[in-house]
Amino acid sequence: MFKKVLVANRGEIAVRILRACEERGMETVAVYSDADRNALHVRYADEAYRIGPAPSAESYLRIEKIIDVAKKAGADAIHPGYGFLAENDDFAQAVIDAGIVFIGPSPESMRLMGDKISARNTVIAAGVPVVPGTAAGLRDEEIQAEAAAIGFPVLIKASAGGGGKGMRVVRTPADLVSSLGAARREAKNAFGDDTVYLEKLIERPRHIEIQILGDKHGNVIHLGERECSIQRRHQKLIEEAPSVAVNADLRARMGDVAVKAAQAVGYYSAGTMEFLLDQSGSFYFLEMNTRLQVEHPVTELVTGVDIVKEMMAIADGRRLRWKQEEIKHKGWAIECRITAEDPINNFMPSGGVITTLQEPTGPSVRVESGIYEGFEVSLFYDPMIAKLIVWGENRAEALLRMRRALNEYRIGGIKTSIPFHQQIMNSTQFMWGTFDTNFLQDRFSVSLIERPEMELSAAIAAALVTHGKGQQATVLSPTAAQAGSSWKRGAGWKR
Repeated sequence: MFKKVLVANRGEIAVRILRACEERGMETVAVYSDADRNALHVRYADEAYRIGPAPSAESYLRIEKIIDVAKKAGADAIHPGYGFLAENDDFAQAVIDAGIVFIGPSPESMRLMGDKISARNTVIAAGVPVVPGTAAGLRDEEIQAEAAAIGFPVLIKASAGGGGKGMRVVRTPADLVSSLGAARREAKNAFGDDTVYLEKLIERPRHIEIQILGDKHGNVIHLGERECSIQRRHQKLIEEAPSVAVNADLRARMGDVAVKAAQAVGYYSAGTMEFLLDQSGSFYFLEMNTRLQVEHPVTELVTGVDIVKEMMAIADGRRLRWKQEEIKHKGWAIECRITAEDPINNFMPSGGVITTLQEPTGPSVRVESGIYEGFEVSLFYDPMIAKLIVWGENRAEALLRMRRALNEYRIGGIKTSIPFHQQIMNSTQFMWGTFDTNFLQDRFSVSLIERPEMELSAAIAAALVTHGKGQQATVLSPTAAQAGSSWKRGAGWKR
């Protein structure tokens, strides 16, 4: 195993990886920008090196600087985390060329699956179902002709990148030209590439992803699915494992397809195959994320597999420790992404100094955080500052545990998404599991309207009933018996 690992990232994911390294007895190296001089990951690592000013282009995206630090520190491996350079095949290749192990997939598989068009073509050749669509590189007039053949509504998608950039829904031919121009401009600004393509729009789908693990010896397994349909502008906010929409048969079929797609590119390390699941139960390949996912903890909690440690073992050349039939799921896990944003004010970023911090604890509660009291949250980076993950024996218990944990969570000095998550947990549709990717767009609004809290006895009774019936979804009925609002109990609501 490696002696010293450099973590080419920041925030909660850097801390998560550093902890995994420490548990494996490895020395650790952190890198930081001027804005992160006093960050938690800097404090946690054995060594830390400045790599530039606050803007990520001048720090966390500087390939040559990060590799130079790795050489100077004597690191024999680099873990990229997620975001920044995690899916940059040039970075992976540069690490390898420097004689350092890249804890992730090969540059070749990253290249094939990082571009949506090449990924699409690759999985089609492997027999993986995809959404009807066009090739890339077509002129606008060619795209217009293809759109008519596919049929409206259609979805314009950027070939490069992710995060919802360069995406536009087009419902009528009259809107296609202007939407193409807007999508191309956004893609060019975000990724330096204005190439787009079309897909048939799947109305009200669920976003389901399959976690895979592959080693360098050709073995690939999947760890089941994650439900990722609670999204805002194509950004995931809440994830859970398993999904209320996926039964054992569908899980096996989606898992087999995910494994087949990974094998088609000789994939090793951790990766995620993302799918759209329509209302009829048909599923379609969306894209592959050739990296660790933000939501990996929910899979870890229901399978008992430490994905970060497995990435290290795979990078070291070890074979997978499990066969597919040995992967068993137990219980239910839910993750809420805690962001420095104001959900009442259109999720505007909220920077500032953390004045108070009380993180929830207790059985089966996991917090992955990059903050502490006195830490200054910067506006230079992604607003996610922590993840709250809970596990329960069933979905009802997990929901109740998440409610309790959110009610305990206190972050003072900035506005956070905690009140938003509290309101979601009290949403009847969420409790029933009857949501889709359009849930936040047209069926849910964040407000400060008083809502009666759930009566504890009724909640427990409902959870027990659900457990007894073996149901996946649960509704915990509201009551007016208690007057206090959960909005008012979290420090995140303060203005």
